[in-house]
Amino acid sequence: MTPRFHCPLPLAAGATIAMPEGAAHHALRVLRLQPGDPVTLFNGEGGEYAATLERAGARAAVARIGAWRDVERESPLAVTVVQGLASGERMDFALQKAVELGATAVQPVATARSVTRLDTARADKRRAHWRQVAIAACEQCGRNRIPEVLPLRDLDEWLRAPTRASLRLLFAPDAAQAIGEVERPDGAIELLVGAEGGLTTDEAAAALRAQFRAVRMGPRVLRTETAALAALSALNALWGDWR
Repeated sequence: MTPRFHCPLPLAAGATIAMPEGAAHHALRVLRLQPGDPVTLFNGEGGEYAATLERAGARAAVARIGAWRDVERESPLAVTVVQGLASGERMDFALQKAVELGATAVQPVATARSVTRLDTARADKRRAHWRQVAIAACEQCGRNRIPEVLPLRDLDEWLRAPTRASLRLLFAPDAAQAIGEVERPDGAIELLVGAEGGLTTDEAAAALRAQFRAVRMGPRVLRTETAALAALSALNALWGDWR
């Protein structure tokens, strides 16, 4: 695949642009691209542009934009992953794979068993970091729209808020219903994943009162960074673009 770069700028065929600092660093210092090399640019508004690296300096890269391509690689399923706040690398991995597997949004939630605790300032910094993880995942997997990374919220507070989801799922190895037995909903889906150690009994009960449905994905207990990955894979195979 031609190297892809997110450029949150107005893009137009025939224009010449200075690539954002982060994209330029990745192109020049990581990928070692040279003038004349082809690249793909997208700004997150849909579609992508063929482009050519025109000039490369010590820290700056200039690209000439070619033709626009009406290409979308979004999942037909609108899935929000409600991810229990996990420690650094596990959270990054869960978010990265959710983006690769087509999640529309990620809602981080602080749970009783979350090892990591963030005050408001640190939560804002982590959200900015998580957005960069999402952008990098889109560059890698070919998506041209950046999934929304929502502000961190306490799980109890989030469960009390209204929802537009048609189907809400949480995972339990002893649930009566398997994920493959769930009927496809007409609208959006929310997947609730606990942090390290899972949800407490009280949190699971609160989720069930909030119209979540417990389903099993086999008899094994999955890690926090594996659960959403497995669930999104199953939903893609059942109803999504893997068929």
